[in-house]
Parts: sequence; C-alpha cells; structure tokens
Amino acid sequence: MKKSIIFLFLMVVVTAAHSQILGEKELQEIKSAFVKDPGTVAVQNVVSSDKDFKSKTLNRENQGKVDHYFKYRVNVKGITNQQSSGRCWMFTSMNALRPAVMEKYSLGEFDFSHNFNQFWDLLEKSNLFLENIIETAYKDMDDREVVRYFSSPVDDGGVWNLFYNVAEKYGVVPQSVMPETAHSDNTNQMVALLCERLRAGGYTIREIAAGGKDAKIATKLMREEKLVIMKDVYRVLAICLGEPPAEFTWRYKTKEGVVKSLKTSPKEFYKGVIPADYNPGNFIMVMNDPTREYYKVYEIKNYRNTIEGYNWCYLNLPNDEIKRAALASIKNNEPLYASCDVGKQLDRERGILDVNNYNYEALFGIKIAMDKKARILTRQSGSSHAMLLIACDTDDSDNPLKWEFENSWGTTSGHNGYLTLTDDWFSEYMFRVVINKGYLSKKAVDALGQKPVQLPVWDYMF
Repeated sequence: MKKSIIFLFLMVVVTAAHSQILGEKELQEIKSAFVKDPGTVAVQNVVSSDKDFKSKTLNRENQGKVDHYFKYRVNVKGITNQQSSGRCWMFTSMNALRPAVMEKYSLGEFDFSHNFNQFWDLLEKSNLFLENIIETAYKDMDDREVVRYFSSPVDDGGVWNLFYNVAEKYGVVPQSVMPETAHSDNTNQMVALLCERLRAGGYTIREIAAGGKDAKIATKLMREEKLVIMKDVYRVLAICLGEPPAEFTWRYKTKEGVVKSLKTSPKEFYKGVIPADYNPGNFIMVMNDPTREYYKVYEIKNYRNTIEGYNWCYLNLPNDEIKRAALASIKNNEPLYASCDVGKQLDRERGILDVNNYNYEALFGIKIAMDKKARILTRQSGSSHAMLLIACDTDDSDNPLKWEFENSWGTTSGHNGYLTLTDDWFSEYMFRVVINKGYLSKKAVDALGQKPVQLPVWDYMF
C-alpha cells in the first residue's frame, strides 16, 4: 500500500476516533426529551397538518401596538413594482430621484425605465466577469476566487454604487421610452441563459490560458474570445429586453394638462435630474456590521458592474450614529437608499416589521435566539432587499420609535405598498443606508479619509 494511501486511511481513523457517532445511547437520550404531553400533541397535530406554521407563531399580544403614522415624512410619489426580478437596488436608487423629476417637469406621476439600466448593468457585469476570468486564468479551478466567479457569473442583484456606475456611463430614460418586457419583469430564464453562456465562455478562456502559449499571445487570444462572448451576451439582452436608445423624444403631459416633448439623450436627461452633488464623494454608503470595527472604511473586491466604476465601499458605523443621521435627512425631506434583511419578522398582511411579530420558540419549545453579530457570522442574517427609507416617528424627546420604507413590491403588498419598521427591528435587521455626508458626525466624516480595508469577493457579508 502506498504511503499516501496509508496516511489518508490513518487520518480517517483518527478523525472517526475523535468524533462522536450517533449511537443507541445518544438516540435514546434524544428521543426521551420529546415528551408527548397534551400540549405537545396539540402542537404536533396543528403544525403537521398545515404547511404554513409561520401563521401559528403570530404574537397576538403584539397586535395593534404598531400604527402607520409618522411625525416626519419625506414627500414621496407613489409605489413601484419590480415584479419577479432582483432589481430592488435599482428601483430604490431611482425612486429617490423621482420626486425631483416630477417637480422639474410639473408631473403628477413619473417613473424611470428600469429596463434601460438593467440592459447596461447586465452587459457590464458580463464584461467584468470575463475580465475577472482572464485575470485569474492561471489560478487553479478550485481557487476560492475562481470558484466565486463561476458560481455566479452575473445576477440582477446589486447595491447603490452599481446604479451610480451604470447611470453615469449610460444615463437614464423615462419608463415610456424603453418599457418593461416579460424578461425584465421576470429575469430567471434570461439570467440563467447568460450565466450558462458566460460559464462556457469562461471555461474556453481558461483553456486558452492552459494552451502553453506565450503570455502576451495568450492574453490577446483570450480578449478576442471575450469579444465573441460579449456579442452573444448583447444578442441575448437585445432579444429579451430590446435595444436601448442612444437618443429619444419624450412626450409628457404636465399637471396643468399641457402636452410637451423633450428631445435629448439618456446621459443628458440623467445630468438634468440628479442633484449637483450626486456622487460617491458626497453620498456615502454606511453599514452597521457588528462583526467589524466601527468608524472604519471597507471595500469589497470587484463588487461593481463597470470595470471603471466604483467598487462597493462603505463606512461601518454603530446604529445610533446611523439613526441620528437618517432622522436628520428625513427631516430635511431627503429619502435614503436603505437595505435590510426584510424577511425576518415580516408581517406582510399588516405591512409591519417588528422583532416581536412571531414567536417560533414558543410554538416549538426550542431556543433559536442570536444577537446580530452571531446571525451574520453564521449566515443566518444578511441584507436581502433594498427600499427607500422615507419616514420616522419619534417620542416626546425626539428619539425614534418607528420608521417607514417605500417598497417596490406594488401597492397590494404591505400597507398600501409601504412597510413600517420598529426602531428595535431597525437595530437588528437594518444593514446599510446611503446618505449625504453632511448629516454624519465629524467623527464619521473624518473616518472617510482612511484607506479602505479590502474584503475578498467571498466575504461572508456579501
């Protein structure tokens, strides 16, 4: 027997010797803990006959304790619907800009074309993926970074910096200029096809790198192959979403009933509707991540869409700092891009997010409670959805009691399309907001000057 085989055999034996099997003694002890008293039998009968046991955990004592009234509320303009897509980040970013467009053009209603920006976002993400594959072409296929890239070549999720990148490069257009399609509203099949083509193309690029050619020649051949792949990506997007216009004429009716038209380009339209200081130097993404040091700046490697664009970069702050700044922004009629773990303790019917909405421990008689740090490190919690933070209700001392989200799930979801979150829920499940740095404390602003700590592409928070 070869030495390597003997070594592996011994490793297995040693591991087994130090691990506890689930034997008869252990099984009996575990089984004996499940006592079928009348209460347990009743719970078993109820839960086992209904696939939705969440409704059985609803905390009745908490009903009626949270209303939807707010002392401070931003002037917002209606509810959008992202349908079956992962574009919450794009909808939220655009929803923050909508009121200014409506005021400028005297409109009763308005929405941007999310389809337009989705086209360019997915095209740019495809290019970034292929460039990452070229950059890592000589690494092992099971290298952690390579595995991360191939596991998800592209998706339609993102954060605010991705909207900024693609809007700065390509602009924005009104919804009527490039309307939604079946595949912008329901992205699963389109994204799956793109990922399949990109994986196949990425593998071909790695085969070129493994061909033994001179590095300079190999890089040239890899980039030639990348162009072939990108043509296919463009074709898929154009068929599913339509081609974005280079310029357009937009006809609209004002609140006064006057029909007007505007001939312009997407970039010109974008520049005409954004605030003068709308850039990552002034609008800062702040995060509450108790697993890392506060008042430090962190940057996630390659979390962007355009090669030349901004990476996901954030300032980590304690909750009280974020809440003070958010309240100041809302008081000044400025909404905030925000993202959170929306599925936790969400009562969809009432449109309320509260840490006391559901009690799974009481129903099952088990312990599942963890603090925010533990939930993050164990992957039990992480940001899953972006919405616009638009309102805050406070007590007599002006301390926050509850907040409000403008969601993008349509008017039939939640409380007429909005979600109310208690301040305790904010502390536990809110992760980040994008805010004008003028609302941050001096300590927070000073921290922005430090060199970011770079986090790997496989980081547990992202």
